[in-house]
Amino acid sequence: MHAFDVLGDPVRRRILELLAEGEQTSGAVSSVIRAEFGISQPAVSQHLRVLREAGFASVRAEGTRRLYAVDSAPLREVDDWLDRFRGFWEQRLDALGTELARGKRERRRQQEQEEQP
Repeated sequence: MHAFDVLGDPVRRRILELLAEGEQTSGAVSSVIRAEFGISQPAVSQHLRVLREAGFASVRAEGTRRLYAVDSAPLREVDDWLDRFRGFWEQRLDALGTELARGKRERRRQQEQEEQP
């Protein structure tokens, strides 16, 4: 499964957000996801399986518990792919910053003119 197919699902993105906070038990993940998305525990388990099989999450057993964690390698691959496009939004953000600064200067100049007798 392609990385964007995995990340395209809002449930899987939310699971990754939870795992980014630190290692989580499957029960803890399931509890949050079930409450937020209203899906069954088996459905949450399926999403965890997809993340695991795609390499986005790892799992380890600790007694009877399963502990999930983010595996960053696929995320680095996504970041590398996005890197070629980063310039597009950085240019726009730089331009926006320039426009905001220009607007601030203009408002300050107008206030100063209004304050003068």
